[in-house]
Amino acid sequence: MEEGLAHEENMEKKGDKLVEQQQQLQEQQQPLVKQKTKRVATLDAFRGLTIVLMILVDDAGGSYARIDHSPWNGCTLADFVMPFFLFIVGVAIALALKKIPKIKDAIKKICLRTLKLLFWGVLLQGGYSHAPNDLVYGVDMKLIRWCGILQRIALVYFIVAVIETLTTKRRPTVLEPGYSSIFTAYRWQWLGGFVAFVIYMTTTYSLYVPDWSFVVSTDSETTQYTVKCGMRGHLGPACNAVGYVDREVWGINHLYIYPVWQRLKACTHSSPSSGQIREDAPSWCRAPFEPEGLLSSILAILSGTIGIHYGHVLIHFKGHSERLKQWVSMALGLLIVAIILHFTDAIPINKQLYSFSYVCFTAGAAGIVFSAFYILIDVWGWRTPFLLLEWIGMNAMLIYVLGAQGILPAFVNGWYYKSTNNTLFVAGVKVTT
Repeated sequence: MEEGLAHEENMEKKGDKLVEQQQQLQEQQQPLVKQKTKRVATLDAFRGLTIVLMILVDDAGGSYARIDHSPWNGCTLADFVMPFFLFIVGVAIALALKKIPKIKDAIKKICLRTLKLLFWGVLLQGGYSHAPNDLVYGVDMKLIRWCGILQRIALVYFIVAVIETLTTKRRPTVLEPGYSSIFTAYRWQWLGGFVAFVIYMTTTYSLYVPDWSFVVSTDSETTQYTVKCGMRGHLGPACNAVGYVDREVWGINHLYIYPVWQRLKACTHSSPSSGQIREDAPSWCRAPFEPEGLLSSILAILSGTIGIHYGHVLIHFKGHSERLKQWVSMALGLLIVAIILHFTDAIPINKQLYSFSYVCFTAGAAGIVFSAFYILIDVWGWRTPFLLLEWIGMNAMLIYVLGAQGILPAFVNGWYYKSTNNTLFVAGVKVTT
């Protein structure tokens, strides 16, 4: 009897040693094989579509004014690009921060990525690069443009990602029954979006905008213009609070000098296309304006908040019908709110001001497009036709820099034959040595 027990103990010890050896072998092999995070094909394809849309409107918008940015109120094809990006950023944050082992490490990564976006934004849109028309680099620091597309994305990403990270311990593992449970489960994210909404609306309608002046310099003369304001709550080009905040914070010399309002009928006879400024045009037609300014970027946080909600739905709801019910219902609700606000003239859809109706309209459109891609790619399995868009979406930053910012055409133009006029992309390229 004792011999049998001893035999069993020896067998157990040998079994334990064998398990330990297998575990050690697995631990040694883990660093050799890096587990790749599973990407969401629908999100990559949607990102790729947005990149293609940006390049299309940038290159063709000058020839076809109907797809270029709306001169003021209204929404065209080009006006969907920025909010689509912010919506995608929100969805990506929810997926990327689904599991956070260490909050401090996550915050460091968020800060580092934010700084990278800010750096590239100022470098590409601050005036340093003159690609592709001029083979020259450099910018006068007195005239550098501090705001831009990547800078706005950086701000939205930072705020939304930090809220998502700091509230990680408050996340539910399982949602309670009911349609609104996902909203209450992530109430801190919605609170952040609501705070951005309150700051924007309060400032836009209560801030007093005084008269302001600016200077236009040409080779022959310098002319000073004055814009008469002295009002609150104005949503026109001249005296809105969005422009006033940027003039006070950044300085008028650091704003975008080719605002789309120059294509308005009040500014040019060529409207809605670009053209020479009318002699009898109001003074503000010649003024700079920042379309990616500070106050408008604050409300843009709400676009990212809506996007992260769609990401949360993707995480918590496993069935196709449940996901689509959440996505489509919210998208339709946002579209209805936007249409009511716009056509009652309560809050017009306006990309330059990044109005609340514009947020609702573009976020609703993004939700519909995202849902449509999800049906085609994930539900019906039609992934092959979207592989190109998916690849573009997986390499979005590279293609944005090379294509949308003209770096690739500038590189090609740098290899000219005898004269700078002999280039592949544009004629009359000026080389500065």
